[in-house]
Amino acid sequence: MEPQQPPPATPEQIVHAEQARLDFAREMSYGDYLRLDEVLSAQHPLSPDHNEMLFIVQHQTSELWMKLLLHELRAAIEHVAHDELPPAFKMLARVSKIMEQLVHAWDVLATMTPPEYSAIRPYLSNSSGFQSWQYRCIEFLLGNKNAAMLKPHAHKAERLAEVEQAFRSPSLYDESLRLLQRRGLPVPASHLERDWTQPYVESAAVEQAWLQVYRDPRRYWDLYQLGEELTDVEDAFRLWRFRHVTTVERVIGFKRGTGGTSGVGYLRKMLEVVLFPEIWRLRTDL
Repeated sequence: MEPQQPPPATPEQIVHAEQARLDFAREMSYGDYLRLDEVLSAQHPLSPDHNEMLFIVQHQTSELWMKLLLHELRAAIEHVAHDELPPAFKMLARVSKIMEQLVHAWDVLATMTPPEYSAIRPYLSNSSGFQSWQYRCIEFLLGNKNAAMLKPHAHKAERLAEVEQAFRSPSLYDESLRLLQRRGLPVPASHLERDWTQPYVESAAVEQAWLQVYRDPRRYWDLYQLGEELTDVEDAFRLWRFRHVTTVERVIGFKRGTGGTSGVGYLRKMLEVVLFPEIWRLRTDL
């Protein structure tokens, strides 16, 4: 004998069940989990201009993406330091995708015209993206070390401590080179134990170590993949920087930045920075 099926629910029972699921007075809701009341109440335009909301949301959302980027980047560096490459690859791929997201975010800000930005600029005082401590941590962890860039964060001890930690730590590339050496590749001692606060100096010997990997990818498959993940990260980072430059030039031209930099001139100079030089040079010498 087949088991007896329960009778279908009546319309009244269905409505009652749906109403029960709509009541979150005693449960955590979507807004509770994401703290949306706090997030969505954090936009406080200072000018009467309609377009300032775009400016605020653009930069706040970019900072949220950078928070995730740092979360992934720090973990990836830790995994590389412990020779755990598969999870590091996943995290570095996510870092590259986050940078792509940040690149596209400039498309929205680029809808702000020069007169629209001029209407809100006086209300910004000296605030500038140049002062983003999260961006500075990203640069330091990617190896672009510059002690002068600590100063904009000196007025907040807690933030300065976090930026200093990134400044004094081995970068993603530093840990990658140490990994190559642990795998038996001839990385010079000068690039294994050094003052991590100093800018990276390109080395012909380091390029030879990477060339050994790239000339025999089957033997060094995971190191070869690491080299390509590093290439992806820097490629995405360059696009992010370039899109920043073009958007700033489009909106303010060559005016000085609100934070005191030369504006577009400073940003263009940053385009010349190469994070992983041997990874790029070996393509010519391969």
